[in-house]
Amino acid sequence: MTRIGTSDLDVFPLCLGGNVFGWTADRDESFAILDAFTDGGGDFVDTADGYSAWVPGNTGGDSERIIGAWLAARPSAQLTIATKVSRHPDFPGLKNIRGAAEASLERLGIDTIDLYYAHYDDPEVPLAEAVATFGKLVDDGLVRTIGLSNFTPERIREWMLTAADLGVARPVALQPHYNLVHRFEVESELAPIADEFELGILPYYALASGFLTGKYRSPDAEDGASPRAKGAAKYATPQGLQVLHVLERIAAAHASTMAAVSLAWLREQPHVVAPIASASRVEQVADLLASATLQLTDGELDELSVVSEWTPTDI
Repeated sequence: MTRIGTSDLDVFPLCLGGNVFGWTADRDESFAILDAFTDGGGDFVDTADGYSAWVPGNTGGDSERIIGAWLAARPSAQLTIATKVSRHPDFPGLKNIRGAAEASLERLGIDTIDLYYAHYDDPEVPLAEAVATFGKLVDDGLVRTIGLSNFTPERIREWMLTAADLGVARPVALQPHYNLVHRFEVESELAPIADEFELGILPYYALASGFLTGKYRSPDAEDGASPRAKGAAKYATPQGLQVLHVLERIAAAHASTMAAVSLAWLREQPHVVAPIASASRVEQVADLLASATLQLTDGELDELSVVSEWTPTDI
């Protein structure tokens, strides 16, 4: 178990991404994935009110409804649940945070959201207003802790200082894009903020849209390819393929998989609490669970860090 920032939330060191529930995993498959994850010791699930409004026929909140239905069918289940506000069609931006939170609670069938993120910044809403509303949600018991996702370092610092000035709950977590082939922004800009304010980092796209599983090695996604294949194609650069080569060798040395090694490396990075990774099929869950206990050597961690290092040429 690992603690999220300065909070009292202790969680399994791998968070199951719920973005696929109601999208690439239907209700039955989602139930099977949640069963396999919790049976294997997992207890931490991430979703958002906007998942998955982009799918034809969906309305937003689809993932939350599936998780809520699973919880209702498994009354003894113990889950730490993170969700987010700003992308539901009925609650865009940060204009009606409380209404969005109440709607999420209803869909999930719970009394308190363990970790509630501002999913994206909203320049149309004064930051002090958003900070105060999130703080009131904590004071009223609707939310246990607060997180920020996709915020710039400047706005994160402003949020933290504003919360201190207002005397309300401060965020305990950041959720940025971070993985072996997308490192620079977090390590150069967000890690110092996380260190300054003792924030836990929970990376999304932890497997680079599936690229780090080794399944996708071509820079060209075929017509009709899956959403994961299209997202992974951009990483198939010469350096990206070299990262896969090293991952493959280290995975073989541990009789493990490239996905598990990728997540194990990410778990060991400063401030990282738990990588977020999703599974569209139940058979993928074992790799995710294995990553939480896979111990890479210092030499293996260093080798992966070196082969994946990248600095923009204009800096």
